[in-house]
Amino acid sequence: MIQAVAAAVIWGLVLCLLPGARTRKDHSILVAAVAIATALSLNVDPIYLVGDRALGGHNLLDLLANILMVVGIYFLSQAILRAAELTDAPVRRDRRGLLVLGLVSVGLVLAFLRIEAPASSTKFMLDYGDQPAAALYSAIQFVYIGVVVGVTGYLCFKFRRRMASSYFRIAFTLIGIGCFLALVVVISVLGMDLAHLLGDEATMQQLAAIYDSSFVGAMLFLCAGLALPPVARRIVQRTQQRTRAGLLEDLTSTWEKATATRKDGRLATPAGVIERGDPETRKLHRMLVEIEDALLMDPAAAKLLDEADFQTLTRTETYLASHRDTQGARLGMARWGRGKNPSGR
Repeated sequence: MIQAVAAAVIWGLVLCLLPGARTRKDHSILVAAVAIATALSLNVDPIYLVGDRALGGHNLLDLLANILMVVGIYFLSQAILRAAELTDAPVRRDRRGLLVLGLVSVGLVLAFLRIEAPASSTKFMLDYGDQPAAALYSAIQFVYIGVVVGVTGYLCFKFRRRMASSYFRIAFTLIGIGCFLALVVVISVLGMDLAHLLGDEATMQQLAAIYDSSFVGAMLFLCAGLALPPVARRIVQRTQQRTRAGLLEDLTSTWEKATATRKDGRLATPAGVIERGDPETRKLHRMLVEIEDALLMDPAAAKLLDEADFQTLTRTETYLASHRDTQGARLGMARWGRGKNPSGR
């Protein structure tokens, strides 16, 4: 049941990430979410039994799910760490990280091949975890996950205050908490593996309860933190679009009044080539400059403007200033916002 709920939550995260997939430079977060969601889905009992029997009934699907999980954890950490760098530099290939990931995957395969697991089992470690090879198999996966989420969580807490946007600070905090809970998952799994080898069922049951609660908590915090930036960015963009539309409507009236006697001072150059940025913001900037120039060259034109016009000018200046600040603060976050939890059985 927990696996099904966890898979549903991660697939929900995938849906949150899909709308910006075409414009996102770095797809690590989406690759991670799909890999982890697939791994969790394969662990759902009915899916696992059908899929593993199709592969021969020797629990090969468990191996595939665990490899997908470590792949997803790797790409997730890469996306978060690049976001924490606050840089918009081109994505560099992490050869060392990929090498470690490859070694971990090979280690999982070699350990799995030494496990005596003749029949499909939806409780793989519970049924076969008394074998040293199975304990090694689990340890390779979860030690790797523990190291990765530990480093990721530490850096989230370390750099969250550097984020200019409040929703990024909240997102990094949620992910950091999720990583801490994921570490609890890792420790409880390793403890259960050791207790299983020693035949200590009481300890296994106690650690299983800790695993269940920390697994659910880690899933919720991680998914909430990962979904927040893209969702918040879309909300902010829609709000800004409505704000720009309103300012353009109000400023057009003010612009016509202020430049009525100086039509030769109106810029003939299309707004799209004046400066970088979205067309509405460029047009606002152009009109504001023309109004200021008109008032400077002909102070008497100010008499044509009423209090509402001057309030519109102030609101436009404030919006353009905040827009420039926001653009400058997006370095490093563009990949993620426009751009897991470990599991085991």
